[in-house]
Amino acid sequence: MEKLFGKKNTAVFISGRGSNLRSLIKYSKTKRSLIRIVLVISDNSRARGLKYAKKNKINNIFIKYSNRRSFENRLLHLLKRNKVDIICLAGFMKILSGSFIKKFYKPILNIHPSLLPKYKGLNTHNRAIENKEKYSGATVHIVNEKLDSGKIILQKKIKILKSDSGKSLQKKVLKIEHALYPKAIVRLLTSY
Repeated sequence: MEKLFGKKNTAVFISGRGSNLRSLIKYSKTKRSLIRIVLVISDNSRARGLKYAKKNKINNIFIKYSNRRSFENRLLHLLKRNKVDIICLAGFMKILSGSFIKKFYKPILNIHPSLLPKYKGLNTHNRAIENKEKYSGATVHIVNEKLDSGKIILQKKIKILKSDSGKSLQKKVLKIEHALYPKAIVRLLTSY
């Protein structure tokens, strides 16, 4: 991988409220930021994150997901046109194919609301509570062909309290995610 010169053009893929996108935008505007967010893409036309992107004058696009192949071809075209160096998945609810990952051939990061390798996939908070885990947390990892299985860049854990519900745990983990994602980007980009 090439040495880091200047800020990396970054695309953020979202499906929902965009709270991690908001924290990435905030980080990208700091002096020490290593990224410039040039593109926000959502598979959900009503994703609140698209409004943040618009408000921050970031190119934002909704792509209807009719089938994986045409969706991913459109993504690749946009990524190339915007000279994207790194993708950050932030609550993006579609699984990218191995073919897409190979064709993009640059880092794709994801943030996941559990201490991977535990609780891959959905419904992580309730599963952790049901299994009487003492800790939960968030993980930023490189995306590969297997769901939530790529190399871990950074993790942070928090204690699960007896009083925690799935909802209260989700709120606590989300706070961690907002601080963790920028740190993971720095770790990845300075380790070239």
